[in-house]
Order: sequence, then structure tokens, then C-alpha cells
Amino acid sequence: MSVPTLPGITAETITTDRLTTRVLFSGPRDGIPVLFIHGNFSSATWWEETMLQMPPQYRSIAPDQRSFGGADPDVHVDATKGMGEFVDDAIALIDHLGYDKVHLVGNSLGGLVAWWMMADHSDRLVSVTLAGPGSPYGFGGTKDAHGTPTTGDFAGSGGGLVNPEFVKLLLAGDRSADSPFSPRNVMRLLVWGPPFIPEREDALIEATLEVQLGDLGLPGDKVVSPNWPYVAPGRWGPSNAMSPKYIGNLIERILDAEPKPPVVWIYGADDVAVSNSAASDPGTWGPKGILPGFPGTDEYPPQPMMDQIRTVLDDYVERGGTYKEVAIEGSGHVPFFSHPDEFNNAFHAFLEQASKQIGGKS
Repeated sequence: MSVPTLPGITAETITTDRLTTRVLFSGPRDGIPVLFIHGNFSSATWWEETMLQMPPQYRSIAPDQRSFGGADPDVHVDATKGMGEFVDDAIALIDHLGYDKVHLVGNSLGGLVAWWMMADHSDRLVSVTLAGPGSPYGFGGTKDAHGTPTTGDFAGSGGGLVNPEFVKLLLAGDRSADSPFSPRNVMRLLVWGPPFIPEREDALIEATLEVQLGDLGLPGDKVVSPNWPYVAPGRWGPSNAMSPKYIGNLIERILDAEPKPPVVWIYGADDVAVSNSAASDPGTWGPKGILPGFPGTDEYPPQPMMDQIRTVLDDYVERGGTYKEVAIEGSGHVPFFSHPDEFNNAFHAFLEQASKQIGGKS
């Protein structure tokens, strides 16, 4: 991994029984552990500013997930397991570091990992911060608040959704703003949220360029579908792992899990990456005629991601859990970058309350 870390961040190469990867740390070694899980087309680098702003009693831990950053490039994501590979990697890291429980924070794809950890390892979580998370139903191919599939083969989800020009420019290592599909411009439009540009944008773009590319990485493989938009998910890579095809009975597992850690959902009110009409959702761009054959919004509406998140969290409360919703006005997909004061005020207060509930150190 060639991206330098900020002063106060320590990078270590750690090998568990599942993965060798780069892990970033800050805060006291005996502090309360907080595990940060990054999103798609990024790495642990994206969490550094947030880690450095943590209160002094916390130990921040941010791994590069498999397929990203400094993770072993020969270890891939079996998408048929959904977020299972990432979850098992995270649990192996927690075990390796000697923690029984951690506070968990996930953004975007990392938010999907958080949903799965809530489902299958809630006993290892003190609290969960969903920071601009993906829908628990994944990305693409569903049409209502309860995750009903748009088509039987989940067409419009998985690796085939990633723009091939974007992938071409990633492969070329393009750092410019010359093309609308360059990594820099895609991040500015879909992730940072105009007009905001992070102070450390160059380092964040370097982290994006260090993702593992190809049919086994990003964007992953795809399957030709008879259903619009004519591609369905393959079986390899993070983007395919986000398909609702592979979630199984995730929602039931989240709702049935005990104990139920407290949750805070913090998101940008102007997020165009995760919304009820996300910019890269086929249901959003279909009516624009970008791809012929659009069957109409009755058959293929935009995925109501925000409604799906809120419905699952409301059901979580009905089943004995708790959550708080915090919308940050003027923010895009990464409020911890664009509005750090607002994000940290909500995040830190939530951590303090959750830590007090268990008597301090996790």
C-alpha cells in the first residue's frame, strides 16, 4: 500500500487465519476498541481523519478489507456468501487482537458488513454506527421497502452495473479530472457530494486506485440476463457480494439476533449514492434512455434504499432493539468527511452512551 498515513496513525501488516492485510490504528492500546469498516472502491485510508478525531479513551482499528488496499491480492471474495467473507475476516481480526467486543462503524459497503455482523455476531458488538450504509437488501434489483426482487434473477445488481469506462480508467491509473468517468470525477459526483472536495483528495484517489481489479475483484464477473438491464450478478468480487441475490434470510437473522446492540444511523441528507433514487441505480437511469428496452417504472422502479433501511430498523425496535436516526443536511455519501463536526458530535455521544451501558471498557 503506497498511500502514506497521517501523523498519529500507525499501519501494521497483520496475518490472521483468514487474511494478511494492512490495519490502521490510533489511540491507546488499552483503549475501548472501535472497528471501522470501509466502503467499496476505497480502503482504511478513508477513515484516518475520523480516527484521529476520536476521544482519547478509544482504540481505533481500521483494516483494508479483502480486494482492497493492502490486502493479500490472492485472496478473493466469494460473492455467493454475501458479506460473509468480510464478516469472517473482521471476526478473525477481532479474535487476533484479543477483543471480546467492539464498537462497529461501517460506511457504504462497510455498512452492509455491519448489517451482517448484527445478524450473525451481535454478541461481539457493543454498538453499531451505520455511517451512510448500504441497504440491508444490498444494491440493485429490488423494488419496495421489503426488498421484493424486481426480476427472478436479480438483473440490474452485481458486477455488471459498474461502468466499464470507470473500470478502464481505474486500470489506467487515471488521476485526472479529464473524463466524467475518471475515479476523481466519479468520487466528486457520487461520493463527496458537490461542491465539497476533501482536503486529502489525492490520497483518497490513490486508495481507490489500489483496489483489486478484474473478474475476481472489481467489478467482478457478470451473467447475461434476458431481463432488463440484461446483466445479472456473477459469483466473484465485492460488487457481486452486494447483490440481493445472496442475502438469504439476512433480515430475519438481524431481527432474531440476541443481544441487540444499539444502533445509530448517520447519513448525508443529499446522498446520491444511497437514496430512494440512487444515481447509479438502473431504476433511476432507465427512464433516461441510456439503455434501450427499459420496461417502465412500474416494473423496474428505483430501489427505495432509505425506506428499506428505515423499515428494517423500525422492525428492529419492534423486536427489542434501539436506534437513532441522524440526517446531516448538505452532506453527501461521506458525512464524516464533508461535515466532520456534525458527524462526530452524533457519533461520539452515541459511543459514550453505549460504553456507559456496559460499564466502560469493552
